[in-house]
Amino acid sequence: MAETPGAVALMQQLHDEHAGALWGYCLRLTGHDRPRAEDLLQETLLRAWRSSRLLDESRGSVRSWLFTVARNLAIDEWRTKRGRTELTVAEPPEPDGSQGARDHTDQLLLSWVVADAIARLSEDHRAVLLRCYYRGMSVADAARDLDIPEGTVKSRTHYALRALRLALEEMGVTA
Repeated sequence: MAETPGAVALMQQLHDEHAGALWGYCLRLTGHDRPRAEDLLQETLLRAWRSSRLLDESRGSVRSWLFTVARNLAIDEWRTKRGRTELTVAEPPEPDGSQGARDHTDQLLLSWVVADAIARLSEDHRAVLLRCYYRGMSVADAARDLDIPEGTVKSRTHYALRALRLALEEMGVTA
């Protein structure tokens, strides 16, 4: 656009009437990132300068046109940025030892859930499970340690596992 007195006056009027509202809109579009909002506002006004023939109020709201241009510029920027930062792969990468320390969050959370479920069991059931499953004792060793018959250890183990499964189900854990 040629820099005519009429064009300069039109841009001055455009700025005076719409710059404040457009600035606020650009801030919201960019998540209050001031430098990006300034770039967005400047590009919007530059496009208005280049397209001044479109800024006739009889063709529609100038403010609406400015806001639409700003929104489209923000969307284009987002799409371009997303395209540069996203990496498309057929399968998610498999974790291997070369990535440094592995994330054991799932195991930690599961152990907390199991510990909470075991805490809900009776003392007799907890004692049998502790010896047979956590300490790896045989039925005979657990019976001697608890001073109960081997048959009782087997029976308590059976019912303890059943109670543990029920406690886990009540906590929302399913197999």
